[in-house]
Parts: sequence; structure tokens; C-alpha cells
Amino acid sequence: MSTNTWRAVISALADDRARDVYARIVLAQPVGEALDALSPGKRRRVLDTLLSAGLISPDGAGWRTEPEVFRDALRSAPAAPRAAGVDRFFVDGRLTVYPSRAADRDAVLLHIVGRMTEPGEILTERAVNDRLAAIVDDVAAMRRYLVDAGLLERSRDGGAYSRAR
Repeated sequence: MSTNTWRAVISALADDRARDVYARIVLAQPVGEALDALSPGKRRRVLDTLLSAGLISPDGAGWRTEPEVFRDALRSAPAAPRAAGVDRFFVDGRLTVYPSRAADRDAVLLHIVGRMTEPGEILTERAVNDRLAAIVDDVAAMRRYLVDAGLLERSRDGGAYSRAR
């Protein structure tokens, strides 16, 4: 089965007339009225679209749905690539899982400090919090992790932060 099988299904269901006819077949309703309202050419195109997509098949004098077409389309679609490295801990740029392995934690912390500050840049605590809020849910804990790991330096009064050298 082609990896683009799903395209034919979506294309068929994107057509209002084909979707109406398909819905009637799914609901075991008569399709004659919907088909009779179409010109012969449109009627043929609607049925050909549904047939070629594998959504329906002839059943005596009528039609039946082929529900396995959805399973087959999903099975044939390429799997999304798995994230690697630190990216596997982030979704849409936000940390979703704090790693349990020390090496992964170190890599994640390096990634975060690299995203939130430049070398030599001095930030207020509020600026650090605002930047971390775009990346993590628990800002205070992450700020503490970064300081404890020696990646972020805090001034004695706690009012200024900078990236460790």
C-alpha cells in the first residue's frame, strides 16, 4: 500500500457531494435521492472518487462502506521521526519531562541556558524568570537547577544573573 493512501481518502471526503453520499452509505440511508440530484457526470465522478479511495464497494444493487480503508491508510502513513538528543524532552520548545539520567539532565540544562541567555549578558531575576517561563513550568526550580549546576551565576544580593563562563 502506498504511503499516500490517506491522501485519496482525505481528497474524497473533502468533496461535499462525495461526503454526503458517503455519509448516507455509512448511515445505511438511501443514496438514490442524493445521486439523482447530480448530473450524470458528477454522479459518476462522486462514485468513482469514493470507489478509487477505497471508501465504498458495490453490494448487490447498493453500496457498502469499507472501514478498513482508514486502518490501512494509518498503517501505510510514515511514522513521525522520533526526536533525538535533548529534543526528546521538549515539545513545541517547552520542557515536558525533566530527565532522570544525569547526562541527559546536564544536556538539557546546557540547552536551556543556551536558549535563555548569551555569554556576558547580565539579567535581572525578573528577566531570567520571564525567559525561563517560555521554556519550563517550574521557573524557580529550573533557575535553582541552573545555578546549582554552575551554568548560571547569581550575584550575592540575588538581583543579577549571568551565564557562567
